[in-house]
Amino acid sequence: MARDTGFPTADAENDFARQRRRADVARLVSWLRREPDDVNAILPFDEVVAALGKVGEKSLGLQVVTIESIVGSVDRTGDFDRYFRPTSTHSRARWERLAVAQRRGESVPPVQLYRVGSMHFVIDGHHRVSIACAMHQKTIDAYVTEIITRISPEGITQRADLLIKDHRRLFLSRVPLQGSQREAVQVTDPWEYAELSECVEAWGFRLMQEKGEFLGRDTVARRWFGEEFLPVVRMLRGADMLPEHTDAEAYLWIARERYRLVRRHMWNDEIVAELRDRAPRKHKPAT
Repeated sequence: MARDTGFPTADAENDFARQRRRADVARLVSWLRREPDDVNAILPFDEVVAALGKVGEKSLGLQVVTIESIVGSVDRTGDFDRYFRPTSTHSRARWERLAVAQRRGESVPPVQLYRVGSMHFVIDGHHRVSIACAMHQKTIDAYVTEIITRISPEGITQRADLLIKDHRRLFLSRVPLQGSQREAVQVTDPWEYAELSECVEAWGFRLMQEKGEFLGRDTVARRWFGEEFLPVVRMLRGADMLPEHTDAEAYLWIARERYRLVRRHMWNDEIVAELRDRAPRKHKPAT
């Protein structure tokens, strides 16, 4: 780490230039590694909340927030990278002016943040966060508003992760599983959530025809999980089929193959045995 000169203006100028170089180097390294474009991109608040589904919000007042938890912005996603390094020189004058003020010990107001899970998004104070990063501060004072979402934001690290969150949110709106049942149904391909939704709704329709009565989505979801999903998964695991897949992925695959094979919506050990040889295997990467 470069040493300070003791002159606030010179040190602020050096800090900005250093952060700009680091941003450019990070972008070049990402390109050389053929990494996705969004690896170093700041997360957009609106897209994250849209994918998760906003339920409500509440003010938490003044908080001490860790710098590393600040990963996104409400409206300045193009001005800073994922580590709040400036991506251009157009904000240099303001950045350096605020940095000089901090180095001189002048009072700096808290920033304003949204909290989504463990992530924070800047409403106001982007330059102050950027300067805090440059000066290797661990925490920053902030007025925080917590956003309550329909599904958990856990697992979001880059923009590409929002697609699967969005599809999972839509799946749970169509198949409103609760508690541990909700957590037990996971897929890694976003589009499979749509296909799984269709499977559950079709199963519910057949159940309503059989019973001769209307059943709400909550009831269909609960009964599908207990009467269809769990028994099938137990048969699959007992037959040691698709061990590399999640329970939901295994269920979805065998549901497709069952209908192709027997054209019937039923399960028994004979069908599972007949499908065992058809089960795909995920290839392990070479070491």
